Amino acid sequence: VSTEPMLTEKRLSGEEADGEEEEEEEEGLGSNTQNMPKESALAMAFQILVPFLLAGFGTVSAGMVLDIVQHWEAFQYITEIFILVPALLGLKGNLEMTLASRLSTAVNVGKMDSPIEKWNLIIGNLALKQVQATVVGFLAAVAAVVLGWIPEGKFQMSHAVLLCSSSVATAFIASLLQGIIMVGVIVGSKKTGINPDNVATPIAASFGDLITLAILAWISQGLYKCLDSYPYVSSLVWAFFMCLTPLWIVISSKHPASRTLLYSGWEPVITAMVISSIGGLILDKTVSDPNLAGIVVYTPVINGIGGNLVAIQSSRISTHLHFHCAPGEVPDEAKGCYYPCRTFCGTGANHRSAQVLLFLVIPGHLLFLYIIHLMKSGHTTLTPIFMSVYLAAAMLQVLLLLCIADWMVHSMWRSGKDPDSFSIPYLTALGDFLGTALLALSFHFLWLIGDQDSDVGD
Repeated sequence: VSTEPMLTEKRLSGEEADGEEEEEEEEGLGSNTQNMPKESALAMAFQILVPFLLAGFGTVSAGMVLDIVQHWEAFQYITEIFILVPALLGLKGNLEMTLASRLSTAVNVGKMDSPIEKWNLIIGNLALKQVQATVVGFLAAVAAVVLGWIPEGKFQMSHAVLLCSSSVATAFIASLLQGIIMVGVIVGSKKTGINPDNVATPIAASFGDLITLAILAWISQGLYKCLDSYPYVSSLVWAFFMCLTPLWIVISSKHPASRTLLYSGWEPVITAMVISSIGGLILDKTVSDPNLAGIVVYTPVINGIGGNLVAIQSSRISTHLHFHCAPGEVPDEAKGCYYPCRTFCGTGANHRSAQVLLFLVIPGHLLFLYIIHLMKSGHTTLTPIFMSVYLAAAMLQVLLLLCIADWMVHSMWRSGKDPDSFSIPYLTALGDFLGTALLALSFHFLWLIGDQDSDVGD
């Protein structure tokens, strides 16, 4: 997927995540100089740190919200809502960050200087995002119905309709709210002279989880309360949002940039939703076991942090390729068979950033665990053995993600796809899947070795 109609100059398109901010500014605007600015590991760590912490606090608050709402009636009786959680939270990686970076790119290449062009671009992109959010919300609900009920062989139509309407309404409203916030941030940062690449994606990451979870909890609880007395409300809500879709399609097809993506931007978004839903199934099954209910508060944290760190790395590798290689050509060190040492050993900028990102995992998680502990959230006492197992799971998740990112971005570049548009949805979805799976294994392991809490699941 390319956003070329929007960008007449040869410039990075797609997903520029939090990490490569300063470079981005110098590269994007200084298109005549073909040397990427050198960064020290310390400068890189400081640049990554602020957005990393911002996004981390967002995921911690999302974890606390999930910890509270898991005891609500809707979540107790229709546990399949948990399958929706990673898929809907994953939308920010697929849609919000892509929008943020497309518009940031447009600002940097001067496409938003004329007011008419600016509003055409904004409205076209927002309409495209609403189409994608509605479709993905609906497909996520279908996936939740299939994954949740086929194994059990029980099917309740009213619950299926409630899942569909909750999912579509949440995806639509959260996407619209975040889209408007994003546009405000980007237009505001242009007026104040800040490079929007530096601020837009971390803000997308930090507010996304919290907004989406709060809306999902509120809507599903509201619809659940109406289920007995007004059973048709769920169907009406679902029909209303689905009927708006043709309107958004018409609006987004008016602008050439969003028209291109309307036809070609579906593959990564839908595949990522399916991968996230499998993570959701693991979460649903784990939460249903009263011995392991403490997992809930940590799930958004481990998933969000893994996704944010790998988004930075994939974005940096992609920037490097855009700068130094023709499409289809990869640097010498990336030729031949892939092996994990290649990601971390060496002197290149991307090796250094992989080492820096891996180094941030343990201090970051310790800080977020401590905040969860201070807020008296979660049902697990922070014993040394719990912390060791949790940090090992987090380390393994990021290690695997960084290796997969290195291999995936180079493979996509080799096959002529723009990794900016394709790799981040896949990688954030894999972050969700690996994070949930490793966390569930950790909790099972802790339960087996007897590191149990009497208040787990309170």
